[in-house]
Formats: sequence, structure tokens, C-alpha cells
Amino acid sequence: MKQHTYFISDLHLDESRPGVLLFFHRFLDAIEPSASALYILGDFFEAWIGDDAAAPWQNEIAERLERLSQSGCDIFLMHGNRDFLLGDDFAKRCGGTLLPDPYVTDIYGRKVVLLHGDSLCTDDVRYQKFRSLTRDQAWQRTVLARPVEDRLKLAAQLRTMSQADNSTKAQDIMDVNAAAVAGCFDRTDCDVMIHGHTHRPALHATPGDGATPRLRYVLGDWHEHMHYIRANEDGIRLLRLSPDHLAKSAGDL
Repeated sequence: MKQHTYFISDLHLDESRPGVLLFFHRFLDAIEPSASALYILGDFFEAWIGDDAAAPWQNEIAERLERLSQSGCDIFLMHGNRDFLLGDDFAKRCGGTLLPDPYVTDIYGRKVVLLHGDSLCTDDVRYQKFRSLTRDQAWQRTVLARPVEDRLKLAAQLRTMSQADNSTKAQDIMDVNAAAVAGCFDRTDCDVMIHGHTHRPALHATPGDGATPRLRYVLGDWHEHMHYIRANEDGIRLLRLSPDHLAKSAGDL
């Protein structure tokens, strides 16, 4: 019975991490019987240089997601700071839809705002300038018009620059800004937020305008454990599994 909606982010899928790829395929096998929707909220891939340059292993993922879609599960994808060049063509090959960031939807009667989360890290001024550049449509068209080999080099350069930059930053500026979070809640008129990006899985509750607190669910990465959210008529839960647990609990996520 299709009774659950799932949310994931920050898998950073890459051919160099076959264990995470296997982990993801097992996750899809486990949720397929019960999943009515799957939201992938950015940084699905470690890097993405264009839909025309998808590698065979990435095409296999698209085919697997398309099979999940055919089972009756709606698939939704969102850009992250690693895969901002992912396009509608790949989303369609997954049987899915590419969502804007932020995106407001109804989840079992709750008005929920979904986003990758990097837009909330406003204390990191240098990153926000980079984000504005890479989300610019003209910049993206210029990059996508370059040969695949050039795009591969650019992706490697951006990754190296990001790692070097992050190694010198204070940890607090790479987390969300409280005012940015409050502003997002206000603009969208939501009392639930789900995002990733920071790799700091947690549930945060803050006072809202009324008696109901505002809830912010933060998804984690998939480097050692699988962090995901499962929502249904009973509520929204942030969950974590190890690879060993997943292997033993297929169909019970």
C-alpha cells in the first residue's frame, strides 16, 4: 500500500563510492512497496556537468528511479550546490519533476516548504556570491555549451576550490542563519520546513505566530549512515539507518 512520502538529500553519489550507490539502490527496493512520493532535495550527485554528459552509472540510477515511478511513486528532484546543472531532461528520464528552490507543498495536511538549504547560510558571504553566479541562467548556458572535457575540468576545479575554502571557514558560518530561516517561514506562510545541505541532521522547533511551533527538519548526508524523512498520516519522522540495518529491514522503512 502506497502510504508514505520520503525525503532525502546530500547523497553525493559518485562512482568512486560504490558502497553508497549500492546503499541507494537497496533503499529504493525497500521503499518501493509503500512509497507514494520521493523528494530528492539536492546534492543527489557529487557533481553534475550536464544532462548530455551522464555516465552509464548515472543512467542506471535514472532507469531505477523511472521504475519506481512506474510503481506509483511520484519522483521530485531539486538542485543542490553540487548538481545545480541538473536539468529537466534527466528529471524526465527518472520519471520525475525538477522543483524550484524553495518549493511549497502539502504533506498530509501540513503546509511544508522544501529547499536544499544553502540559501539559508547567509553568513557565508563568499558562498552566496558563488551561488548567485552558478544559478544564473546565462552563466549556465555558457558552461553547458562548452565541450564535456572542459566541463569535467571545471567541476574538478570547483570541487577543489570548495574543499580548500571550507577548510578555512568557521563552522558556524556554514550553518543556517536564524533570520534567514525565520524569513523563509514568513514568506512561505509555512510552519514546517525540510532541507539538507549542512549535513547536520536534527529537528529544530521555534516559536511561530500562533500556538503551533515552527518545525525545521534537517536531513543528513549518506557518507556513513542513511538519513531520511518518512511522512505519513501519523506525522513526520527524521530517521537514520546503517547499511547493515537496511540489509536486514527491506520493506520496513
